[in-house]
Amino acid sequence: MTATQLLLLPAFAHVALIFVTVGRMGAGRVRAVRGGEVRLKDVALDSTRWPERLRKLGNNYGSQFEMPVLYYAALALILVTGLADAAQIALSWAFVATRFVHSFIHTGSNVVVQRFYAFLAGGACIAAMWLWLGLRLYVIG
Repeated sequence: MTATQLLLLPAFAHVALIFVTVGRMGAGRVRAVRGGEVRLKDVALDSTRWPERLRKLGNNYGSQFEMPVLYYAALALILVTGLADAAQIALSWAFVATRFVHSFIHTGSNVVVQRFYAFLAGGACIAAMWLWLGLRLYVIG
């Protein structure tokens, strides 16, 4: 596999996580409405009316588009500049791994301290990706 393919493989894994999350959320919402847990008119403008398990999935789905924006921006710049290397590949995998851990915590036990540590680890990976990109682009070559 090329460096580009190896760099993008974790992005495909992250996208799969997003689709699994939205699928679980959608199926759960349909079951909740059909089962009479909620009425559509109650949740049409107020997502806090969904049962807790579905709010967790909804919140997790939303979080997949917050910090990861910096990840995908870094990936695009790494690819455009041709600076994909072993360090960026490792950091890309590490970031996506933290997203999986964060997601499992968020949609499961939802222990906020554990979730925060996963978020922090992901932030460190993104910061390292950007720092390494900057060093390669402006200092190291």
